[in-house]
Amino acid sequence: MTYCLGILVEGGLVLAADSRTNAGVDYISSYQKLFDFSLPGERVIVLCTSGSLSTSQAVIYNLERDLKTAEAVNLHNLPTLYNVVEHIGDKLRQVEERDRPWLQKDGIDYQSSFIVGGQIGSAPPELYLIYGQGNFIRATPETPFLQIGETKYGKPILDRTLTYQSSMADVAKSALLSIDSTMRSNISVGPPINIVLYDTNSLAIEKRAQLGRNSPYLRQMRQHWEESLRKATHEMPDIEWNNLDAASAPDFGLED
Repeated sequence: MTYCLGILVEGGLVLAADSRTNAGVDYISSYQKLFDFSLPGERVIVLCTSGSLSTSQAVIYNLERDLKTAEAVNLHNLPTLYNVVEHIGDKLRQVEERDRPWLQKDGIDYQSSFIVGGQIGSAPPELYLIYGQGNFIRATPETPFLQIGETKYGKPILDRTLTYQSSMADVAKSALLSIDSTMRSNISVGPPINIVLYDTNSLAIEKRAQLGRNSPYLRQMRQHWEESLRKATHEMPDIEWNNLDAASAPDFGLED
């Protein structure tokens, strides 16, 4: 399992991913899950992957090969990000159609999903989630973030801290908090964390980081967050207990 997320706000995009791959308790490894296919000055395309490692690696290999061999259709000549996402979805279907019979026979999950974010030319930045079947959805101002993988632990932080008007600095912090909270609660998600920040209309990624387990910033962020939560909990108004007696207590239909 892994955890990847993409966030689209007025100021740009943030994409982040952990690097852990879990093939059982005896085989836990780290593999890159965030890939940059940008052509600086013309287009920015960033991918995050989750699910079957063999499937996602095959898709990434095919996308890289098409660029090296200057195929007629590749990530650097498609006119819109929507077309790019369609193309990646087609590549995903091709790999899954080839491998599905063999993997299904042994009960192995063959599906992968992708988050794709970027900007091409003067078109506005966009963010997409490609499902394992190759279809996809797009982030909107009302739903500015997309997640794949082990999503449930990191979602509450994003729900409570993000809006479409959030600053890029705050978006990056929320993304790291979301991944760190997931790592805290699920051992199948782990460092290093890769994160990129893209400013709208810059057509180049100028801010990126890789944070390992012993990263000073992660330790500082984790300590600050936990201390702030404890302080906020302590300062919350006390509960007003109803002190209902047994006769007036509500009946929830529970049997003895």
